[in-house]
This record gives sequence, C-alpha cells and structure tokens, in this order.
Amino acid sequence: MTTERTAEEIKGAVEEHYGSRARQQLGKTETIERPATSGDASADDDCCGASEAPQEESSGWADRLYSAQELGTLPEEVQEMSLGCGNPMAIAELRASEAVLDLGSGSGLDCFLAAQQVGESGSVVGLDMTDSMLELAARNLEKVGATNVEFTKGEMESMPLPDDQFDVIISNCVINLSPDKDAVFRESHRVLKPGGRMRVSDIVWTRTPTEQETSDLASWAGCIAGALEIGEVEAKLSSAGFTDIKIEVTNQGENKGFASADISAVKAAATCC
Repeated sequence: MTTERTAEEIKGAVEEHYGSRARQQLGKTETIERPATSGDASADDDCCGASEAPQEESSGWADRLYSAQELGTLPEEVQEMSLGCGNPMAIAELRASEAVLDLGSGSGLDCFLAAQQVGESGSVVGLDMTDSMLELAARNLEKVGATNVEFTKGEMESMPLPDDQFDVIISNCVINLSPDKDAVFRESHRVLKPGGRMRVSDIVWTRTPTEQETSDLASWAGCIAGALEIGEVEAKLSSAGFTDIKIEVTNQGENKGFASADISAVKAAATCC
C-alpha cells in the first residue's frame, strides 16, 4: 500500500536531508559518509546523478560535471558539496552585467561560477530554504571573496524577490525536490525580466513512475521521486507562460527510467504598444 505524501512531509524530508549534509560539512573533520536511503528508485542513486550516485564526500565529483577551467579558481573545499546532476553553466550563456538567480543554491558552487561570468557589473542571488546550507554558503563566500554574490533564505514556490529582476535563472537538480512545480515555474516567470531565460539541469522520468516510486520520502530527498516526466515539464513551463522550451536528456543512467536533462525556456520579451 502506497502513501500520498503531503507538501509539508516532502519539504521536511528534503530540508532535513540537505540540512544534515550542510551541518556535516560545516563541522567536517573526516570524510562524510553516505547516508542510507530506501525505496526502489533511490537506493542506488543519491541526489543528484541519474547515471552514478555522487560520492557523498563529493571530492572529485564536481570535476565530472564542470571543466577544470571552470573550477580552477575556486578553493577545493568549495567544490566538495557539489550535489548536482548536470552543469547549468554550460547552457546558461551568461553575459557580463547580467543578473542571475540560482534556485536551491546550496553551498554556492554555481553562484560562484556564475559570478565569474557576469563580472563585477553583474550580480548573482542564491535562494535556499535551509539555514545550515545558507550558513555553509556564507562561509564559502568568504573563502571565494566574490563581491557580486548574495544568498537569500526563501522557498522557490514563493520567492521573496521582486518582479522582473533577473536575466537568467539557473538551478542544478533542485526543482524536482519541490512538491509544487507549477508554483516554482510561475514564480520563476514572475521574477525574470521580459526576454529572460531559464536554464536548469534536473532529473526527469523517461517513463511513468509507479505510485511506490513517487511516495518514498527518501527518494524525494534523493531527487528521484519528485521528478517530472518530460511531457509534464513542457506542459507546466508552457502553462506558466514560458516559450522556446527545450529539454535535452544528457544521461540515461542505468535505464531505471529517469535521467539527467538540460531544460531551457524563455519569458517572452515585452511587446511595444
């Protein structure tokens, strides 16, 4: 018998999972051990890699997703909490002076990489709901010394941010964690400037998951249970007002029915008169 999970249960499981990871990193004195998971979909694949679960100490995992050139200027300890399933920097097409929002910014890796690309005339905001992740990101910010990055506490279903603020939204294996993707996409559309673009890496189902697969809280925290099917992503982005939607599967994994994907969409530019 399967159990339908409430939004509160899902958010609680996600926050505890990643809060625990951040607290371990903040007080790290030895290699972080991989936490136990349960459920058919998540037992072998922790967040957020569809092909191979990242080692939870994460050392050496970032260099599988990002180029040595991208990572070369960042302290090694900043790279240690790379928990993504892709590289949104590879599709973001960031330009100098742009304003960037990172949804579920975690320890800040993608924010720091984006900050390098937009330069001092640009800006990057990292949004995260977990206090210990924000604490870790702030510590990493001190190490990196970026002056064009800030971190804000908030949920991506209800962003504490003004309308039409950002040129680009990035995210790395985070939107699947939300129990209300429609709200995430609506809010993303709201805070983007006209003509702004969404460029995210995430997990998608390439088949219809079973009820058992979508009800396991450990699998939700592991980035699998809450993933959408490709057609669902397209439909929800379109319903939120996005156009030019493109979804490219980048890694089929071990054919368990889910995969990493690069997702692109655009908020239509303002029309004159």
